[in-house]
Amino acid sequence: MNELLQQQMQFLIEIDKLKTIERQTRIIHGDRRENDAEHSWHLAMMALILQGHANQNVDLLKVMKMLLVHDLVEIDAGDTFAYDTVGYTDKYEREIQAANRLFGLLPQAQAEELMNLWLEFEAKETPEAAFASSLDRMQPVIHNHQNEGDTWMKNNITSEQVLNRNREVERGSETLWAYVQEIVQDSVDQGILAKSAPQVSSE
Repeated sequence: MNELLQQQMQFLIEIDKLKTIERQTRIIHGDRRENDAEHSWHLAMMALILQGHANQNVDLLKVMKMLLVHDLVEIDAGDTFAYDTVGYTDKYEREIQAANRLFGLLPQAQAEELMNLWLEFEAKETPEAAFASSLDRMQPVIHNHQNEGDTWMKNNITSEQVLNRNREVERGSETLWAYVQEIVQDSVDQGILAKSAPQVSSE
C-alpha cells in the first residue's frame, strides 16, 4: 500500500469513532440517542433539500463538506451540551487540539482542506458557513419538537433559552429562522417547552 493511501485509510478508520459519540437529542423514530455520525448525515441531507432557503446563493458541495467535517473533532473533545455554559468555556481549545490530531492523519493537502473547512464553519462568516450553522442549530430543535420536548424537559430548558441560542439561524436563512420560531411557539403551546424558568418554592 502506498503512503498516501495508507494515511487516507488510517483517517477513515479513525473517524468511524464518530458513530460512538452520543448527542443529547433522541432520534425522532426511536428511544435511543442520536450519534454524531447520524447527525452529520442528517445535516448534509438537510443542506441538499433546503439549500433554496439560504439567504444567499451558496456552494452546496462546500456546505455539505463543512457539515460532514464539523463534528469530527468530537471524537476527542466529546459532545458539549448546547446549554452547558461551563462546558463552552474551553470548548474551542479542546476542539482545535482534536482537529490538529485528526486532520493531521491525512496527507498535507487534504489535512489543510479539512482544517480550513472546520475553521470556516466555526467562524460562521461566509454564506456557506452561515447556512451550514443554521442547519446545525435548527436540527436539534426539530428533534425536540418531535420528541415531546425530551431534552428540553430533562434539563429545564425554556423557550427564551432556545430562541437565544438559535437566533443565529437567521444569519443563514430568514425562512428557517421563522420556522424555528413557529415550532418553538408550538412547543410552548403543547406544554413541552417552558415559557420561563420554573419557580422554586420556598416552602
